[in-house]
Amino acid sequence: MSKVNVVEGYAPFGEYETWYRVTGDLDSPTTPLVLVHGGPGCSHDYLESLADIAASGRPVVHYDQVGGGRSTLLPGAGPAFWTVDLFLAELDNLLSFLGIEQRYFLLGQSWGGMLGAEHAIRQPVGLKGLVLSNSPASMALWASEAKVLRAELPSETEAVLDRHEASGTTDDPEYLAATRVYYDLHVCRSLPYPPELVRTFEFLAKDSTVYNTMNGPNEFFCIGTLREWSIVNRVHAITAPTLLLSGRYDEATPATVQPFFDQIPDVRWEIFENSSHMPFIEEPERYREVVETFLNSLD
Repeated sequence: MSKVNVVEGYAPFGEYETWYRVTGDLDSPTTPLVLVHGGPGCSHDYLESLADIAASGRPVVHYDQVGGGRSTLLPGAGPAFWTVDLFLAELDNLLSFLGIEQRYFLLGQSWGGMLGAEHAIRQPVGLKGLVLSNSPASMALWASEAKVLRAELPSETEAVLDRHEASGTTDDPEYLAATRVYYDLHVCRSLPYPPELVRTFEFLAKDSTVYNTMNGPNEFFCIGTLREWSIVNRVHAITAPTLLLSGRYDEATPATVQPFFDQIPDVRWEIFENSSHMPFIEEPERYREVVETFLNSLD
């Protein structure tokens, strides 16, 4: 097989820049796949393995949302700046810049799936299929399920989390160590974490403005501006064929995904039995097989 072409660049977005990478040829007759990473405020790195989908001839687009990774960082921007509408506009801008707004698939993971669902309910003409990977339909569901998962932790670990959250010391090393116990069970069970996931955490540590503002200090203590976000009452408007993906040990538990399955007209759901929040890392071959089969069926 010939080497797959890779192009990196920056898409102007108002005063800012969105970093992107295209693996494959966007002029291919095969519908391109755009990957929307989580966070908010992370980078694309932890999704890098999905570039392998391009080996089949399907171009794959990664990008870093503004405020994270290699895109414009804005550590001085306040809560009013970081909105769902901002990131929807950035996605629309990137699709137009790449010239694929009339024909594309979208795969959003975690927050990326929340953003992807918001994008899809507007019924954009070019969206030919949607993959919502490890994504909740509301933050209220996410928070309530996080309490269930926390209650299953060792009692001493849960006590550490409760104590530091009550005192506002969520940057304490003891709290961070207890957080890691939750992450190793429900975020990524592939230990040690692979280099691509470590890079995403490193970028997040470099500038955590977006994550801290919109989400909170970690995956389960969600006190940011997204805490009341929900698409439950709007998800029925998604008309694109949709694939739901989640892990058996996922922090995005079945209860958080169920509204998508109940209300999207054309939908199917795959649960990865040996995965948590990152089955593309935990069960990579099976994950790519499921995604490619779905996309190929729509081509």
